[in-house]
Amino acid sequence: MPKEPMLILSPGREKSLLRRHVWIYSGAVSALEGEVAPGETVVVADSKRNFLARAAWSPESQLVARVWSFDPHERIDADFFMRKIATAIELRRFLKLDLARGGCRLVHSEGDFLPGLIVDRYGEFLVVQFLSNGVEHFRAEIIDALTKLTKAKGIYERSDVSVRAKENLPPKSGLLAGIEPPNPLIIEEHGAKYAVDVRHGQKSGFYFDQRDSRAVLMRFAPGKRVLNAFSYTGGFGVAAALSGAEHVINIDSSAPALKLSRHNMEMNKIPSERYENRESDVFAELRAFAEAKRKFDIVVLDPPKFIESARALTKGCRAYQDIARLGFGLLNPGGLLFNFSCSGLMTPELFQKITADAALDAGVNGVIVHRLEQAPDHPTNLAVPEGFYLKGLLTRISTD
Repeated sequence: MPKEPMLILSPGREKSLLRRHVWIYSGAVSALEGEVAPGETVVVADSKRNFLARAAWSPESQLVARVWSFDPHERIDADFFMRKIATAIELRRFLKLDLARGGCRLVHSEGDFLPGLIVDRYGEFLVVQFLSNGVEHFRAEIIDALTKLTKAKGIYERSDVSVRAKENLPPKSGLLAGIEPPNPLIIEEHGAKYAVDVRHGQKSGFYFDQRDSRAVLMRFAPGKRVLNAFSYTGGFGVAAALSGAEHVINIDSSAPALKLSRHNMEMNKIPSERYENRESDVFAELRAFAEAKRKFDIVVLDPPKFIESARALTKGCRAYQDIARLGFGLLNPGGLLFNFSCSGLMTPELFQKITADAALDAGVNGVIVHRLEQAPDHPTNLAVPEGFYLKGLLTRISTD
């Protein structure tokens, strides 16, 4: 058997791997022995050449290797991906998220021990994202495993995301197996129906990670006036209206997203007088509401990622604080603010501090009545805390 390529770490840089973290940065590498192409598997060893792991090699990225396995006897081949994907599917069955007409995140990258692979299930169809060189190299094995394990009618690729550029990979999208998914696809969640554009929508078309937060909103929305900012295709808006909200305003800058939002409202038989869709810059619209002294019972703030890198942390924190301040200022006494950050670099402690500062700036007092996070089909690997990316707070402001 030919000798495997070996990635040797500098002294002391093996500590994270001994704790089962799966990322290896370029600064930790001392040497690479042997020939290896991007995406191929290397043995990772400490400075004394002791085995640590097998990982996918990605020389163009700062994250030069992602660990597949810490087992010295485990080979990275078709059987490996069949086992890992089967385990991921079993977890969703355990979570009771394998409903025939529903949808869920079927494979969540490091959270399912498959770094760089995202698979979302929409009923009988799958949408796949290959985000790293490792999964790109094994795409045929992964597609074969998904086809056999899920019996999906069709598998569609949405690897048209900017993160692939960090791995020197071009964007890709299109049908991989089976038949083309309908446009839009229809799924059900908490009694609501949602139309999803898997070809052009954000992420793979729908935000499954907010499933539990939508359920929380449904508990409090009956009889309330709701403002849903950064509404996308109206996930929170539909949930609120269907549960009995008096009126819902959805705000988003995307006309196609709002068109689908209107379709979702109509599909759920929400009368047109109970909702309004506004195509606008959210910050500008909230400031206009404040000037007009508009008030709401519930404000939902689910913005895009404001912090893309450590260099953007300060600027991003200001944006989160500014939007929360505006949201607090639009609430009636006793009102509820749902605010979120999907930035992985944002810690729960920092997000609470930012939200507290925003309440202070808005001149209101508030208490946290619920902490919100990504749904369990977006699991966090215990050894990779960076996988816990979605932080949210449900804050109730005082009635006096």
